[in-house]
Amino acid sequence: MKRIGVLTGGGDCPGLNAVLRALTLTLHQAKGPELVGLCDAYFGLLDEPPRLMNLTPELVREILDDGGTILGTSNSGDPFSWNGQDRSADVMQRFRDLGIDGLVSIGGDGSTSIAARLMRAGLPVIAVPKTIDNDVAGTDVTFGFESALRCATDALDRLRTTGESHRRVMVLETMGRDAGWIALTAGIAGGADIIVIPEVPYDLECIAEHIAEMRGRGRSYALVVVAEGARPIEGNPLYQDPENDRLGGVGWALARQIEERTGVESRATRLGHLQRGGSPSPVDRVLATSFGAAAARAILRGEWNQMVALKAGRITTVPIEEIAGKIRTVPEHHPLVLTAQSLGICMGA
Repeated sequence: MKRIGVLTGGGDCPGLNAVLRALTLTLHQAKGPELVGLCDAYFGLLDEPPRLMNLTPELVREILDDGGTILGTSNSGDPFSWNGQDRSADVMQRFRDLGIDGLVSIGGDGSTSIAARLMRAGLPVIAVPKTIDNDVAGTDVTFGFESALRCATDALDRLRTTGESHRRVMVLETMGRDAGWIALTAGIAGGADIIVIPEVPYDLECIAEHIAEMRGRGRSYALVVVAEGARPIEGNPLYQDPENDRLGGVGWALARQIEERTGVESRATRLGHLQRGGSPSPVDRVLATSFGAAAARAILRGEWNQMVALKAGRITTVPIEEIAGKIRTVPEHHPLVLTAQSLGICMGA
């Protein structure tokens, strides 16, 4: 293969540029195929003329610690459902016209599912898993997660001092549509009293009783962390923008309900996109660099239709066909869940 395309799809997250840097430098060092970036994911590919970026060592060498992505990204623009039309044939033809022989897709579960469908249409693909939600199947962790975790933990540390000073219940809403990895891990790291995740529908009475019990022991404040996709036992997740399928607002709703039931002043903070932005942590820089280099090595070996992954401490690959369309949620008996329960943290039920 002489020319490879690469795109960053879905929401931005810390570490995307580190992947692009490692992928570019590794292919260049091995005198491998030319690497062409597709700007703004499939939007750049289907534009007239297409918007491309030649990725060279000179261009990428200094972007290791930069947040975001120099290619731009998009969490819309599925070529199989492009404003209600299937434009996958146009995508495949555009790849042929541009002499692009294979694709590296850096993205989450949605991007990987699109890549899998293009793979089935005949395009060789390598996937690189990224998402702050840590919910991509087939890998123990995704880059971007640790940076988001630091942001959420720092927020909990700051909210604790306010809650203690004002004797309030402080509720922090994190990202996490279907998987509660950020809320669970940050909650343990930040000393939360109550952790609510999408995998465990919450019982408001249980939460109120836990806060009352804490106050009965002389605890004047409480720290609650809730994932945006959490829902009550008999209810649905809350949306800030239902038409565009954007979750948000469960933190405010939960704070209001806690105050109504307990009489304790309660406030909510929603982190939102703060979790996505900024420079990657050292851990994410190393993981993203390792993933980028592993994707390049797979290309050089001709091992296509794989996703690079971290499993049991080793960088490896897994067949895309095995993980496409799946998400990694928090198992009921995961060690972190057991740790939370051992510490007396209320899981909302």
